[in-house]
Amino acid sequence: MARSVGKPLLIVAAAALLLLGGYALFVWAMPGNGRAHTGFGDIDDARMLAASSEPENWLINGGTFGGERYSQLDQINLDTISDLKPAWYFEYDTTRGQEAEPIVVDGVLYVSTSWSKVYALDAATGRQLWFYDPKVSGADGAKACCDVVNRGVAVYKGKVYVGAIDGRLIALDARTGDVVWSTMTVEPGSMQTITGAPRVVRDKVIIGNAGADFGVRGYVSAYEAATGKMDWRFYLVPGDPAKGPDHAASDSVMESLVRPTWSGDYSRFGGGGTAWQTIMYDPEFNRLYIGTGNGSPWNPKYRTDGKGDNLFLCSVVAIDADTGEYAWHYQENPQEAWDYNSTQPMVLADLEIEGARRKVLMHAPKDGFFYVIDRETGKLISAEPVVPTTWATSIDIATGRPVEAANSRYTDGPFLAKPGTAGAHNWHAMAFSPTTGLAYFPVAENQSLLRNNPDFKPVAMGPFNHGVISEHAAGASYLLAWDPVHQREVWRVPFRGGGVLATAGGLLFQGRGTVIGEFVAMRADTGKEVWRWPTPNGIQAAAVTYSVDGVQYVAISTGAGAGAMTGGAEARMRQPGRMIAFRLGGTAVLPKEPDPAPPANPAPEQFSQAMIDRGSAVYRTYCYRCHGPNAVSSNVIPDLRRSTMLPSKEAWKAVVWDGALEPAGMIGWSEYLEPEQVEELRAYISFQAVQLRDGNAPGSHQTGSRRSSQAVVQEQ
Repeated sequence: MARSVGKPLLIVAAAALLLLGGYALFVWAMPGNGRAHTGFGDIDDARMLAASSEPENWLINGGTFGGERYSQLDQINLDTISDLKPAWYFEYDTTRGQEAEPIVVDGVLYVSTSWSKVYALDAATGRQLWFYDPKVSGADGAKACCDVVNRGVAVYKGKVYVGAIDGRLIALDARTGDVVWSTMTVEPGSMQTITGAPRVVRDKVIIGNAGADFGVRGYVSAYEAATGKMDWRFYLVPGDPAKGPDHAASDSVMESLVRPTWSGDYSRFGGGGTAWQTIMYDPEFNRLYIGTGNGSPWNPKYRTDGKGDNLFLCSVVAIDADTGEYAWHYQENPQEAWDYNSTQPMVLADLEIEGARRKVLMHAPKDGFFYVIDRETGKLISAEPVVPTTWATSIDIATGRPVEAANSRYTDGPFLAKPGTAGAHNWHAMAFSPTTGLAYFPVAENQSLLRNNPDFKPVAMGPFNHGVISEHAAGASYLLAWDPVHQREVWRVPFRGGGVLATAGGLLFQGRGTVIGEFVAMRADTGKEVWRWPTPNGIQAAAVTYSVDGVQYVAISTGAGAGAMTGGAEARMRQPGRMIAFRLGGTAVLPKEPDPAPPANPAPEQFSQAMIDRGSAVYRTYCYRCHGPNAVSSNVIPDLRRSTMLPSKEAWKAVVWDGALEPAGMIGWSEYLEPEQVEELRAYISFQAVQLRDGNAPGSHQTGSRRSSQAVVQEQ
């Protein structure tokens, strides 16, 4: 539902209904841009190419094809920021994680939510125009590594495109939300999912998929925007050589360049290399730049007999947008061994470097380095670490290869990898300001102690069977301002936060928090905080800004997901995700933050330590990725220590074995577990519940209380 206060603003200045040949045609005369558009979602290639000329809209994921996430709107600026307040909010119908960047076209805001649902909202009031639910099954949701999230839609020629987590690519009518076409992009029954936003260019919809942690083979496909028919496909790692060519756009480069860099029975494990997030389009060269994922399994000893670079894992791959033909690649982590996927956001820009204007691609992936790449040739220009790194001391500019540390692939005993497998910069949006010349992105200092797993055996539905035994520790998290020309840090601001938006008003916007959160504005030149507004939801996504009738709004999708594992410090009752829009002088009142989560609810039985230990092994294999380490979670996905099912052996079995809650994403595990393991799992969870009850679990003594919901404005 939408909530706003005050007189509703008009979406359009004028609308005329014309009857042509029996069809109704709406002509929208939009304020602020002087254009006449023929209806909802009226975006074509020309408008996308000129997206920066109409900052009142947010036409493309990233703002423009450059992906700068920078807006020329400046009504909200350093002088007016103190008057920024909520204008409206809209509640989604799901409590799971929200990671989408909305698209705003001519007064209509389109946003996807968890479970791949899509809303069209009046961008000035938050009023719902339509809603689409692809009705993804709970069983398909269970395949996702990191919650049933979706990172956005694309809008093009009257259609809204969304990738569903079950692998469907769906085109919706931008006016009504009705399905125009739907096509399956993955093999039925596979562990592939879609969480990323489609990219639409030149009458093609480009989409990748996720699943490298489950043993799949990555690829990117192009579909006709009008019909959903596949045009071309580009595989990112080699397949089974016994099956011959794929009859795909990648066939030639796969045999001549890629396959020789792999060894052993790699196709047995899928290989990985999935393109689950970043696909950029460069109109100057008519190329797509694809960020590729980690290997499957992580440990190259098992994946490829410890030999070869394993192209195109952890790479930026450039291909022709029309044909999918290979152009160049740059591999950031040859023979990757640390889950350092390269799917993180990219920025395309022209930079003055050593007296020459260079067309560059900027990239800050998980491995802890900031790369500046010549996007015409794929040659590395510069690379420097943004956090402490132990896997490599530097990147050799002449060869483009990392100078790796001894034993970095844990072949001769344990290796302490910095950053750890969580990465320095993950999926969260990066911004670049042409005014300051700085890139802005959230980073984390962390580490993982990695050692070879001599007992490695692939386990179905178990993403943490990577051939590695690992222990993790977190360190500092902060927002980093980075000078890409001189490859140096300019400033940092502590706090773990989400994606970043930069504006011509001299501001940066970033959301923070896990279960409860806050929306923050900072000076783009110094990072000094100038405004803050508490939100009932934690925030992971990036904000966008747009204007309607001359009024600038800043909007952000709020709601943390399974990735928000916080040690239980802020475990709260589950709440719906929300889209929240702010404007100067806004008068909406946000909902209060949710109440604390229920108390611990251990089983009445006493379990042996041996039984608890066996249950711990089951939990680490199958449950960790959703319900948190050591069964400690923030309760976005249920904190099992508090479950009403836990005291009852029968109720527990009905959920864990029989799948009573499968529609919500909790599948029955009878295909993967033995009956006695279900009870061993209950023993382990009950043990952890006792720790929580007795104050011995992380966060047991914290209430998660927070200041009241009012603006906090600091000196500029």
